[in-house]
Amino acid sequence: MELQLVNEGRRGPYAAKRLSEFAERCRRGGLAVTPQRLAIIKVLLDSDEHPRADAIFTAVRIQHPHISLATVHRTLETLCDIGEARKVTMLHDGARYDGNTTPHHHVVCVRCRRIRDIEILRLDRLLAGQSALGEFTVIGSSLEIHALCDECGSKRAKTNRTKQPRG
Repeated sequence: MELQLVNEGRRGPYAAKRLSEFAERCRRGGLAVTPQRLAIIKVLLDSDEHPRADAIFTAVRIQHPHISLATVHRTLETLCDIGEARKVTMLHDGARYDGNTTPHHHVVCVRCRRIRDIEILRLDRLLAGQSALGEFTVIGSSLEIHALCDECGSKRAKTNRTKQPRG
């Protein structure tokens, strides 16, 4: 089974297409298109960090100084409810948000908490035909792989080398 990081070069065209269609999707769903909602979805789509609400708030506040953190939280929850965003919640950690709504999974650095999108095509194909799992009805999936990113891995290796007794 091949695991592959999502090519970050695809983010720009994907974000531009989603943003250009965002207003129409909101209108069809009966949701008002406000400058604040547009700013929040733009920050989310432009980010490759899977940002927390407070980071989105900081970025949006530059253009909309009167926006509140509560408004950002409510908007993010609304965007998740209507399928415009996904919540990526790591165990014992705050919610992070993802503007990429295409089927994909995540690899998470257990040290620095960096998150990257990954594709596992064979897994997606396997689950695509699965409608039930015991008493559960399958509605989607997202696999989270815990790992060490290169930077944290090299820091760990350096630390281990300095801790070894010299002989």
